[in-house]
Amino acid sequence: MNYLDKAAKSIAESIRFDSSHQKKARGAPFGKGAAECLSHFLSLAEKLGFSTKNYDGYVGEVLFGEGEEFAVLCHLDVVPAGSGWDMPPFGGVIEGGKIWGRGAMDDKGPAICALYAMKQLLDEGFVPKRKIKLIVGCNEEDGWACIEHYKKVAHMPEDGFSPDADFPVIYAEKGILHVRLHFPIKKAPFTRLQGGTSANMVCDLCEAIPRIRDEKKAAALGLTFEKRKLVSRGKSAHGSTPEKGENAILPILQYFAECEVVRHIIECLFDDAYGLKTLSDETGGLTLSPDLVKYRKGEVQVVADIRYPATMSAERVHEKLRMFGIRYETLHHQEPLLVDKDDELVTTLLKVYEKCTGKSMGPVAIGGGTYARALAHGVAFGPEKEGDEAVIHQPNEYITLERVKLLLEIYREAIRELTK
Repeated sequence: MNYLDKAAKSIAESIRFDSSHQKKARGAPFGKGAAECLSHFLSLAEKLGFSTKNYDGYVGEVLFGEGEEFAVLCHLDVVPAGSGWDMPPFGGVIEGGKIWGRGAMDDKGPAICALYAMKQLLDEGFVPKRKIKLIVGCNEEDGWACIEHYKKVAHMPEDGFSPDADFPVIYAEKGILHVRLHFPIKKAPFTRLQGGTSANMVCDLCEAIPRIRDEKKAAALGLTFEKRKLVSRGKSAHGSTPEKGENAILPILQYFAECEVVRHIIECLFDDAYGLKTLSDETGGLTLSPDLVKYRKGEVQVVADIRYPATMSAERVHEKLRMFGIRYETLHHQEPLLVDKDDELVTTLLKVYEKCTGKSMGPVAIGGGTYARALAHGVAFGPEKEGDEAVIHQPNEYITLERVKLLLEIYREAIRELTK
């Protein structure tokens, strides 16, 4: 059976649902698009011969086998499309050996590949000695309420992996801290300031209405005036890898840098005057991405995405933040993930990766956060490889058909080895 063609078609179908966080509706806690995407996934799984459960539109699961539970944790929600697309972000177009659209790599493509990997095993007559739970959430990008709900109404396995990061295998994930910082400002040099679409996505569009219009200064900073609005366009990227994007907030702030408060914002969040980015360990250095900004009620509010080293405590970060001298609040926090490099789960997945690719590599650490943290004993495993073009949380996201073919093989072997 040609699993590749079927998987590619299913990925394209899934992409066509705009499953970004939207207004809550009945039976759709994260919006109609996410609920419909979840229903599509579970209906597909049933057609492939699996039993499924839908937990109130928050999260679903696909079941295979009996015994001690083993989890494969994926998500169907996506970040907003953002700007700069050449392909329709929710078109699910298959062209040039690629499937295009938001979620292709993060995480609809890998989720559907994991489902078809289970289908391959089912068709081959494989009988797992563990109950495999393919769990698909709808709120991974914006708070993890799906996982919280699942833990209330179902049983989360102890062990498993999440196909939502990098190969060969992720043994450590940095801590995640989203904070909203409040910078009081009197006599602001603008009447409007707004930018960004998601707390974990580098801002690619920022706008302001200045009190004084300076065309020459704007041009020097690469800004444009569109009627009354001063506009900055950047490049989106995942908040854990801000260096892969171009933050549109900074040029706007530089335009207003004659204002002392604005200079303080730049010093704190872009110049790193208080040394947040000096925090580092074997899992990497701290990253800081100011992703949302708005001016309201006499203050500039900035939401920053901070990823701190896995062996450090969040208090080390808070010590630095308090040095800013302004009020701030924690919006979201996830403790780091750290699994021993010699753990059997890690070594087994490394062997699977080597078998399928011919490459012998060691485990790695990342700044991204995956559902692996929801498990007592979990790691992240693919789908990205070293040297891939960065497409996650960026315009023109895609997954190649070649990668889909590889994921079908890798996830089949991984599930077999871990549940036999």
